[in-house]
Amino acid sequence: MPKTISDKELQEAITILELFPAQLRLLTAHLPEKTLQQTYRLEGWTIKQLIHHIADSHHHSYTRFKWALTEYNPTIKAYDEKTWAALNESHTMPIAWSLTHVEAIHYKMTYLLKSLTKEQWERTFQHPDKKAPTSLKENALLYAWHSMHHFAHIKNALDSLTS
Repeated sequence: MPKTISDKELQEAITILELFPAQLRLLTAHLPEKTLQQTYRLEGWTIKQLIHHIADSHHHSYTRFKWALTEYNPTIKAYDEKTWAALNESHTMPIAWSLTHVEAIHYKMTYLLKSLTKEQWERTFQHPDKKAPTSLKENALLYAWHSMHHFAHIKNALDSLTS
């Protein structure tokens, strides 16, 4: 994370967040169940779990933006992503539902982010596991990175099937 986040970096993050849902859908919507059960690394999550995790995580991110905009430095509720990914739904639920959820949450998120003032971008929330507050600028960059990070995991899993 850069110490100072430029307007250009912020705009790039918003663009990534805006384009990500369509790219994720193009990469995964056609995959057969057998492929969705492929892990991205030894003892890692399956592609299906990753897609459901992205929907859960980005939903949390959107909520954190809104909390920070409506409360003074709220302490957010953390969640155990590993136990969420272990729930039965992450193994059995169709990915189409999470792909649609990612599309909806990203449309709402990017619409919100494009409307923020300079002062609103400086608002913060407190993660219970971190010492310093997280600004909305930092959160935008974090979730742009998170999008690309898991997109690369899925791409690597698919590439390993063809090599």
